[in-house]
Amino acid sequence: MRRMMVLYLALIAALPFAVLAAILPINSYRAQGNEALDCDGPMSVLIFALPVLLIYGAGAIQLYRVRRRRFHLAAALCCLLVFCAVGWNAATALLESYGDASIEACS
Repeated sequence: MRRMMVLYLALIAALPFAVLAAILPINSYRAQGNEALDCDGPMSVLIFALPVLLIYGAGAIQLYRVRRRRFHLAAALCCLLVFCAVGWNAATALLESYGDASIEACS
């Protein structure tokens, strides 16, 4: 019981970082309407996304292992949704940072 409480507190504490990692734009210039290359954009997403992916991935696994309670199963599904949303933004940030234009201009 105490272990689950610590897990839920860690998930709640990481929620603001998860929101940031999910909604930060990959290219802040493109978000403003300019077609310019942003060399720091992908790293600003990944610096929030990697810890969030670890926390919510581990949380989903731990909560799914004790799925005999419906609340734990629902929380595991919510962790999986957050993991997928942040993972999608992190994957697009990686694709942006390894593009042909960014390799030449941002080295």
